[in-house]
Amino acid sequence: MAYVICCSSTADLSEERLAERNIKWVPFHFHIDGKDYLDDYGHSMDLKEFYRRERAGATPTTSQVNAKEYVNLWRPLLESGLDIFHLTLSSGISGTYNSANIAAEDVRESFPDRRIEVIDSLCASAGYGLYVEEMADKRDEGFDIDELKSYAIKLRPYINHFFFTSDLTSLIRGGRVSPAAGTIANILNICPVLKVNSEGKLVSVSKVRTKKKVYQEMVKIMLRHAQNGKDYGGRCYISYSDCPEDAEAVKNKIEESFDNLKGKVELFRIGTTIGSHTGASTVALFFIGDERTK
Repeated sequence: MAYVICCSSTADLSEERLAERNIKWVPFHFHIDGKDYLDDYGHSMDLKEFYRRERAGATPTTSQVNAKEYVNLWRPLLESGLDIFHLTLSSGISGTYNSANIAAEDVRESFPDRRIEVIDSLCASAGYGLYVEEMADKRDEGFDIDELKSYAIKLRPYINHFFFTSDLTSLIRGGRVSPAAGTIANILNICPVLKVNSEGKLVSVSKVRTKKKVYQEMVKIMLRHAQNGKDYGGRCYISYSDCPEDAEAVKNKIEESFDNLKGKVELFRIGTTIGSHTGASTVALFFIGDERTK
């Protein structure tokens, strides 16, 4: 292997999975209750504790990976003779793509013979993770770095992301939903459904009343948009914050509806960076499907 694939902790896979796939990663940061922490798969703060504090009223904030941190990740790899293929969190929700490009320009001066490719994933959470794993598959098949770059650009628009939340309290606290609208939605048990669009931005899709109905709505969405429809057999990831029962319910309904996915839908925890913005009651569904639209 002449290059190494890198990403950030916001891919919301597990640390073990990234190690198994030989994917290097760098942590984002979050601030809660007056202190700064790394988004590092629970080492700095256990996820249960993070979501306990969020549910208790804490309003965490986040900060992106800076250029120096990218350089610190890449330099030892470049020194060992490897090129860099780095996939960033979507530029539609973070400025980290720009930071990565600044870092790339910096290290190119010291390593003029090495390649540093920075790709904007236009993805988030385990959708970003799914995208990264597809790249790892092609690396393992023998793709060189140019072939992988072409494949990454080609595949990127087809990574579908759909989210719902059953409690808008954190979105209200963070100013992302107005108090009046959020309070009414909570009273009426309305679960907003959102997606990540072609620009990598989070946009509203619909509003579904009650969790039972939104579980089924996620299945309907996947039936409409998944590659090959009901015959879809590719990767299907679900990430969730502090609501494992909701994630399991969606997983079970998908596996009941897609014969080729029985026993194959994978669950991952939403980490502290994404969880700071979505709240403790979010479930997200990811698969390869139709080209994303605005």
